[in-house]
Amino acid sequence: MAFFETGTVVEMAAREAVTLQNVRGVTVRVTRGVVWLTQQDDGKDVILRVGDNWMVERDGATVLESQDGDAMVCVVGRRLDEVHGATRSRAPQPKWRERVAGALLSATRRHAPYF
Repeated sequence: MAFFETGTVVEMAAREAVTLQNVRGVTVRVTRGVVWLTQQDDGKDVILRVGDNWMVERDGATVLESQDGDAMVCVVGRRLDEVHGATRSRAPQPKWRERVAGALLSATRRHAPYF
């Protein structure tokens, strides 16, 4: 079993397997080779080729295995709201808005040359 951060590139030798634990929502992108993917408690398996993407649909073990030679995949992170949960506020604070608006309005105007 291995642990990954978002944006991790994984190189696998022929027939090498890698297990990702509890990564629902991440995307697996294949950049080299052919990869067999299966998810825990899921009856269907997936074959991914170069250029294919797959978003992991459930938590539990997700197994990737290189087929027919070396393979390379990129594990890309989950959406921000899934990582931090629904309780996190995304709305900018009013004071922040006021500071930005004030800075933009008080900036000296400069004219760029037109060619």
